[in-house]
Parts: sequence; C-alpha cells; structure tokens
Amino acid sequence: MKDKEERNWQVADTKVFWGEIAPTDHILQIYENEESFLCTLEGFVLSGLEAGECVVLIATPAHINALRDRLSQKELAIVDLMADDQLIFLDAEETLFKFMVNGWPDAMLFDQTISAIVKRATNRNRSLRAFGEMVALLWAKGEKSATVHLEILWNRICEMQHFCLFCAYPSNGFTQEANLSADTICCAHAKMISGDQKSSTNIFYKSVSQQQSGVVT
Repeated sequence: MKDKEERNWQVADTKVFWGEIAPTDHILQIYENEESFLCTLEGFVLSGLEAGECVVLIATPAHINALRDRLSQKELAIVDLMADDQLIFLDAEETLFKFMVNGWPDAMLFDQTISAIVKRATNRNRSLRAFGEMVALLWAKGEKSATVHLEILWNRICEMQHFCLFCAYPSNGFTQEANLSADTICCAHAKMISGDQKSSTNIFYKSVSQQQSGVVT
C-alpha cells in the first residue's frame, strides 16, 4: 500500500501548479515542520504576485514575519505591495474572532467577514488567491467539529467568490483519535501537498480522490 501511495504523488513546477489550479480550488498541506510549510507558502505567494494577483494571508504573526523575511530576501518591495493592496496580511486569531459565536463559526458573520476581505483584495480588478490559517488554530484548540464546519464554509465562499484557497495544518495535531475528522478535512479539498515539502520551486501533490484513509504526509 505504501508503494502505491508513493506512486500517486506527482511533481510540478510551483508556477505551473499554482497557475493551473481552478479559481475555486481548495488546497491542503498537513506539514511535518515549519520549513516545509514556509517553502510551500513562499512558492504560493511568489507565483501569485508574479501573475499580478492579489495575495491575502490570514496567518499567525509568527508565520507572517517568517514569510516577510523570505520575501525580503527576494528583494520584493513588500511595503509597496502592501500599500497597493496586492499583498494583504491579516492576523488569523483576530479574523477568527469576528465570526466565532459560542465556539462555533457563524455562517452569516463568516460570509460578511470574508466578503469584505475579498472586496478589498479585488478592488483593483485583480484575481485573488488566499492563504488561511484559522482552521489550524481551531484544530489546535481541539475544536474538531468547528474546524470541519469552517472548511465547509470556506468551500462555499470560494465557489461563490471565485478564488483559490490554500490552508495548512501541522501534522503533530493529528492523533489517531482525530483521523475521522482528518479524513473529512481532506475530502473538503481539491489537492493535497506533501507534508515534507523541501522546495519553493517544485510542488509534490496528489488529488484528494487518490487519498487513502488516514493522514498521509
């Protein structure tokens, strides 16, 4: 079974991968370590900026700062990109707070919150791609059902607003007891990126339809 799963992984140039996904695709990574995640996020952001898209990142301050350091090494004019709303950084915890009611994502408040972000991001007639880490925060708090519900809300608004979404979870949050919810989370996505990603120029991925039960990293 392991050999079969390994054969299911495909490799693509990062620009090609992110350039060919559908506008409504929802992409998942369950990552082994911070370096793996940041490599994937860097490729996601760079390919979007190079394509003239607006890139929205709803992430933790630590990940925002780490990404900014990586982008600075590429000599990108981060301040100018932010001033032009081509690169938008939002705090994941603060954004999550806007639509959580009694520990549950309120659908109406979620739609209002994300629609306002989409309106800002597309105000200059750019296509949009977004990274969201709010699901990972909920999952880390043990709110498994709320996390699955939030993924479903994301799917719906991606289809309505026509933008692609990338989200990521650390693999250490997936225990044996969490496998059922993990399978549900995987099924809410179009493609899954390797959790052991080591390059920002290549993407190792598989479609969700190729996934076996359990979490594969």
